[in-house]
Amino acid sequence: MLNTAAIESDQSRAIAYRSCGQSHGYITRLMSPGDLGRVLKPFVFLDLFDNRGDVFPTFGLHPHSGLATLTYVAEGSVSYEDTNNASGMLHAGCVEWMRAGKGVWHAGGAGEPGLTRGFQLWVALPPELELGPSESVYQSAADIAQVGPARVLLGEHEGAKSAIAIAMSINYLAVTLKAGERWRYQPPKGHSVLWLAMGKGRVSIPEVLEHGEIIIFEPGETAVDFLALDDAEYVIGSAVPHPHDLVLGYYSVHTSAQALQIGEAEIEHIRRGLVEQGHL
Repeated sequence: MLNTAAIESDQSRAIAYRSCGQSHGYITRLMSPGDLGRVLKPFVFLDLFDNRGDVFPTFGLHPHSGLATLTYVAEGSVSYEDTNNASGMLHAGCVEWMRAGKGVWHAGGAGEPGLTRGFQLWVALPPELELGPSESVYQSAADIAQVGPARVLLGEHEGAKSAIAIAMSINYLAVTLKAGERWRYQPPKGHSVLWLAMGKGRVSIPEVLEHGEIIIFEPGETAVDFLALDDAEYVIGSAVPHPHDLVLGYYSVHTSAQALQIGEAEIEHIRRGLVEQGHL
């Protein structure tokens, strides 16, 4: 057993909010644009998916505009397809980055049999990107930069840089620690938004954070120290705050009503093409 009393008692970064979200089957909704997303923007949505070894449901073709999605598979596999003519399978350690821009449709779901676990994140885009062209990037585990226990899914950390070009000051890391291991995260200058979500195990900061929780830290740029109490995995995000309003559609996040209208018109245009092709 680890002696948690030996951990420093001075917590360097206070927790402002913690939650286990809302679970529906194999999906736990940890953040939505209408709730925590307004506090954590540009991070506006986060799902933890865990099929517990059962058959994972498939999510059919659905649209997005004005945002980007990043799906990270921590364990197992998921399938994908999109209207940028990409399809395939994401395995453990892989990433799907989908910058919807003006509009895109994509689908995903069941991969190979067995346990599948990971996260899907939405990022609100700035005005110069929210109505731009859509972009699909699919990365293998070997494509993702790593420094120590941290895999750099977006942004840059300690010299390791993601190959995904985002034109925003944002970091999103997947961290894996063995029981007893320590790790420190120092946010870059200006990254006053900071949160993490536990995918497996427990860590101490020194408050104990457990599987399935999302934690929002008080605004600031102070580092956070982690001690793994079990073998643990989590994702952590930091960013310069998104200075724009969130104007929401059902699958869209924009900075203005006008931009939302343009995005939803493009989504409808793509839908009509999918219907004509027999895909919907």
